[in-house]
Amino acid sequence: MRKFRWGAAAAVAAVAGTAALAAASQVSASPTAGTIKIGISLPLSGDLSQPGGAAKQGYEIWQQFVNAKGGLLGKKVVLDIKDDQSDQNTIVADYNRLITQDKVDLLLGTFSSLLNLPASAVAEKYHMVYVEPAGGSPKMFSRGFHYLFFAQEATAPHQADLFANYLIHLPKSKRPKTAAYVTQTDPFTQPVIDGVRAKLQKAGIKTVLYKTYQLDQTDFDPIASTLQSKNPDVVVQGAVFQDGIGLVRAMQKLNYNPKALFITSAPSEGSQFSKGIGKANTQGIFYAVSWGPGSNTPENHRFVSTYEQKYHQVPPEDAADAFATAQVLEAAVKGVGEINQDKIAAWLHSHSVNTVEGKLRWDKTGAPQSQFLLAQWQNGKSELVLPTSVATSKHIIYPKPNWK
Repeated sequence: MRKFRWGAAAAVAAVAGTAALAAASQVSASPTAGTIKIGISLPLSGDLSQPGGAAKQGYEIWQQFVNAKGGLLGKKVVLDIKDDQSDQNTIVADYNRLITQDKVDLLLGTFSSLLNLPASAVAEKYHMVYVEPAGGSPKMFSRGFHYLFFAQEATAPHQADLFANYLIHLPKSKRPKTAAYVTQTDPFTQPVIDGVRAKLQKAGIKTVLYKTYQLDQTDFDPIASTLQSKNPDVVVQGAVFQDGIGLVRAMQKLNYNPKALFITSAPSEGSQFSKGIGKANTQGIFYAVSWGPGSNTPENHRFVSTYEQKYHQVPPEDAADAFATAQVLEAAVKGVGEINQDKIAAWLHSHSVNTVEGKLRWDKTGAPQSQFLLAQWQNGKSELVLPTSVATSKHIIYPKPNWK
């Protein structure tokens, strides 16, 4: 699903031309003859290491699956994975190195809009297909790139459409009257929140607070205090992980409890989120997801069971997003029958792909054309609640119960 701040385009362009910056460590073995080498740089350290590590797990399970089936085009798949340290400069150096020095055959994307914006510019420069698992910022698709594809259902402004529509269509006696919006100044989270705000305001739900904060924000007590004073019926937060936990903890201290709470990304981190705020306090929290562990989609049951056997927990959404991203690339390569970047891009522009997230398809900019799912924490676990055709729970908790 996801995410983060975007520096000035001119600065990134300047960095993109520098291929000799200090490169991150390579974690995969060198390939041998008869292999297909796929280059990836992920945030395995730094601020984004939690989702970056999950993405690595998803890619590696896909590698295990595809090699068990005889590889790709009859060749063993080798992953050349580097650690970009959650840094834009490092990721530009990494993808330059992967393409020009490591001579990878294919690329897979990284985590967050923060990193995918500059990384995809490097791929586009070298005319290499770049399928990314988490980077739904509108800025990704306003550049007219031909080789870029986002392997989730929709871009950031439409991620929370089902949540907004649910509130709008509540009976008049239950419909919220006021809402507050709190978000990171981030190319992913802010458009999600702005999308919800536009829908709710149009429906007559008054905005009583719109507050932004920086990536390194750690003290959420002042924001929670402002929320308490405004007392909105609905709070919508554009968060990634720690900031989502931080705001909930701050609201708990004040015993401020809105009727509905929607948070981007953080609630999808499963047990780490529930441990962060307390399992009982997850009850009723909404979030949007690209995937559900119980979905009856291609290879999903096998993916979930393999992940659980290996890591002893339900897969986080970020791992599934990476797995789906690799499925997209696999389908395109098989559809073309060769490693030809132009043909692979053309194939993806004209075909849909069945993944663990369902069927994905793209417009000419590489933006996906499907719909996100609405999830809610219920009784200590995540449930899909909308659309009803894929729901794993038949009811929606509203209003949200008090903190425990």
